[in-house]
Amino acid sequence: MAEPIAAAALAIEAALGWPARLHALTGHPVGLFARIIRACERRLNRRDASPARRRLAGMLATALLVALTGGLTLAIEIAVRALAGAWAWPILAVLAWPAMAARSLDDHVRPIRDALLRGDLPEARRTVGMIVGRDTRNLDAPATARAAIESLAESFCDGVVAPLFWLLLLGLPGAWMLKAINTADSMIGHREEPYGSYGWAAARLDDLVMLIPARLAGVLLCLAGLKGWRIMARDHARHASPNAGWPEAAMAGALGIRLAGPIAYDGVLADKPWIGEGGIATPHHLSRALTIYRRACLILGLILGIIAMGIAWLA
Repeated sequence: MAEPIAAAALAIEAALGWPARLHALTGHPVGLFARIIRACERRLNRRDASPARRRLAGMLATALLVALTGGLTLAIEIAVRALAGAWAWPILAVLAWPAMAARSLDDHVRPIRDALLRGDLPEARRTVGMIVGRDTRNLDAPATARAAIESLAESFCDGVVAPLFWLLLLGLPGAWMLKAINTADSMIGHREEPYGSYGWAAARLDDLVMLIPARLAGVLLCLAGLKGWRIMARDHARHASPNAGWPEAAMAGALGIRLAGPIAYDGVLADKPWIGEGGIATPHHLSRALTIYRRACLILGLILGIIAMGIAWLA
């Protein structure tokens, strides 16, 4: 059963995150995905090829990445279950642990909040620049807080809900194939060239695998914030992504503020619509967002724990 594995993996990551010493020693498994994606892109994304050929090349590269990840992790899971028997689940939980990011996300967002609260805007810009893709050099304090809140909401889906969902559905291969797809989307799933055609498959596959987790994440954030349902239902489609709008709109509604809006990428201002209603984001809203995020993670962990205990009792 995957429920105790998922609950244990979430608990391990919540307690430890991904320790800096371990990262310095081994890196993170996602780094291997990045190397494979870069190697494929260098060889397959030929600038002189037609868009159709580049799209096909991107489809092949994405399929190769997912197949390698799924095949390897399936072989590992089968071997662990065969060798460890009834004690396979804690080993599999440790192997699934790096796919989770609940503590890691909190560790990245908290310093942004702290820098804003003490009025250190340059440090807040620097730290928020580590988790968002937009230009951060000229952000004021409200825009910095808004960027952090948006990233927190979206990453709750990407780094917590989605890997748990696919771990429950497909076991260890599900969690790691999800991370491989997420990594490919973040690296090559862009509309701009040179990735527009080549990254099409990675972007569309990411949209597909995040479809249900995004909506679950929105529900959990509304539950944790005790409100936000109306804004989530009304504004989720205002986001360019078919999925990211759900948790972002839920968070905006729970906080009673506006998120998204005009954003600069590479010096070019993108006039995106606002999500939510109310005032601008402040450092105190970012503190509240962290509280809502932690509650949502706790609710998710409690649900998994109750299910796991129920299955153990029935067995």
